Amino acid sequence: MNMKLWRGVGVAVILGGFAALLWWYLSAGPVVTQLYGNVEIRQVDLAFNAEGRVAAMYKQEGDPVKTGDLLAVLDDRSYASALALVQARRDAQKAQLDLLLAGSRQEDIDHARAALAAGQANLAHAQQSFARQASLVGHGATTRQSLDDAQLDLKAATASVDEAQANLTKLINGPRPQEIEAARAQYAAANADTALAQTQLDNTKLAAPVDGIIMTRVIEPGTVVLPSDIVYSLANTSEVWVRAFAPETMLGLVASGTKVIVQGDTPGGKTYHGTIGYVSPVAEFTPKTVETPDLRTQLVYRLRVRITDADAGLRQGMPVTITLPAAR
Repeated sequence: MNMKLWRGVGVAVILGGFAALLWWYLSAGPVVTQLYGNVEIRQVDLAFNAEGRVAAMYKQEGDPVKTGDLLAVLDDRSYASALALVQARRDAQKAQLDLLLAGSRQEDIDHARAALAAGQANLAHAQQSFARQASLVGHGATTRQSLDDAQLDLKAATASVDEAQANLTKLINGPRPQEIEAARAQYAAANADTALAQTQLDNTKLAAPVDGIIMTRVIEPGTVVLPSDIVYSLANTSEVWVRAFAPETMLGLVASGTKVIVQGDTPGGKTYHGTIGYVSPVAEFTPKTVETPDLRTQLVYRLRVRITDADAGLRQGMPVTITLPAAR
């Protein structure tokens, strides 16, 4: 009887303990999982896409800049002169094209008609002179030389009429299509030269490509630079990322697109929000920068978290804690 009693008591204790654990699990709520990482701010090295002497530098180290802010300029006098030269050539080509498209002026046609009429009158006179000299030479009333001279005048008058007639026909018909196409091609080439010169002039100005903070001012005004010479180093604050590492057992919690909470080590510091954007498909040994001792000997997967509400409170290399969504 005593043995059965003790068995009943043991079963009751076990069942009670299980119920207590179940109640604690349910009342304790979800388990919060955390990772540790470091802030990454991308750096942009800025350089002119032109060569020349630096005329002015407008920003100092630590200055915040917005996209499009003017940072520095080169001495652009030679580039401006080159642009003016090609613009003048372009305008000349445009005028030539317009002239061909407009065709012949009526004044030029009238002038050509008058020249043809004058040539025809000279031709009639030359024909009469030659006929008279030819009739006289047969009676011995003139010399053979006079007849030859009259014949030469007739040939010259005939050639002059032919030339005047050809010029009038050309003016009436206008330019040939091939001439117009050639003028179009020359104008297009002049436009391309102008666009290139304008681009080269624009390249003498260095503007901020993204929002950021000037990290390093490499040179000073007066320096002669080449297109590859770095002028500023800019921290890109428009996109801030956190690099972290997760063990294989947590891969189900760190899928791309997962929303997370990020917080620095400062007590009472600001809490940031982020989204996991990349999880490496390849495992690697935990780097020394990971703070948790229990992960140092395990294989982990690198992941990147994009901060959606970053501000100046997040700095390069800053250690942060990443809180993943609640899980049981």
